[in-house]
Amino acid sequence: MSIQNPDFLNNIIHFKYKLMKTQKFLSNFSRRSWLKGSALVLGASLIDIKNATAFTLAGAKTPALTQAEIEAIEAAMGKKGMYKEAEAVHTTPLPRNDLKVTVKGEAVPISFGFGGWAAIKKTIDGKSAVLMSDCVLLQEEVNPLISAAHANGLEVSAIHNHFFYEEPRIFYMHIHGMGSPEELAKKYAKAIAETKISPANQPPVGAPPTKTGKDIFDMPKLNGIVKYEAAVNGPTIKYTIGRDDLTITAMGAEMTSSIGLNTWASFTGSMDNAMVAGDIAMLEHEVNSVIKVLRTNNIEVVAVHNHMLGDKPHMIFLHYLGRGPALQLAKGFRAALDQLGKGKKMMH
Repeated sequence: MSIQNPDFLNNIIHFKYKLMKTQKFLSNFSRRSWLKGSALVLGASLIDIKNATAFTLAGAKTPALTQAEIEAIEAAMGKKGMYKEAEAVHTTPLPRNDLKVTVKGEAVPISFGFGGWAAIKKTIDGKSAVLMSDCVLLQEEVNPLISAAHANGLEVSAIHNHFFYEEPRIFYMHIHGMGSPEELAKKYAKAIAETKISPANQPPVGAPPTKTGKDIFDMPKLNGIVKYEAAVNGPTIKYTIGRDDLTITAMGAEMTSSIGLNTWASFTGSMDNAMVAGDIAMLEHEVNSVIKVLRTNNIEVVAVHNHMLGDKPHMIFLHYLGRGPALQLAKGFRAALDQLGKGKKMMH
């Protein structure tokens, strides 16, 4: 059949074209509306889940270690430790009293930053426990301890330096594991049994210093600058500051100050000629702000690294070293503290 009227044909084609566009619009509109609605519902669900998780973590309280568990830990480790009830953490100090260390050619006490530790606490659900440890090692001691840790069912989470210019060269190894408190203590004790870290292999503690950090440093002035109270540790003083603004979990346990989530500063020397060394615990977006302010205050950055595996959110740790008048160093440390908890900055 032939169409005699071309205008009629054109009208039909135009009508069909408009009809197709209308159908496509309606189809896209329905799809967009569905996707938008789904996204709103999903977003609300994710917010609810996130809030519920945060509420659960915030409301959760780590179960305490029992007296029997503490005694079992200390029996296995061969040394009395410290139990911090507020954090439900038992810590065994493991200083390297066998070492004689210099930094920039100057003798420094072991308490300046050459003391290791092992800490144990229960998971939030109370079904298990976690161990975290920082081991102070000579470089030739690193790989034998890696093998011993693995042989005893523990894992290595980090190996790094804390200092520059130290003699002999010192490395720090972080070890972690999961199990019952007694089981973890036994595994760790077996892993370090042949090392100088083991309490059984450490020399007796020497005579106490003639002057302690309280006698050497003007603590009220330094405390006023740092805005925290320092602890006296032999001839040194030390600030240890947690990240109470954060909830960090790893291996099902909340990471707190006593199990390694802390910022610290140790002072040695004198008020006029001091050295400061320490560690700053940071979220990833805080790293370069801290680096910048430390350098502005003429404090050296010596390492930036992780300590833990599987921590959420992920934490980065920065080690630093400074030398000069103690008050000036304290101001630099305080300036670094002021960079923490400011909120995420956009990077361009």
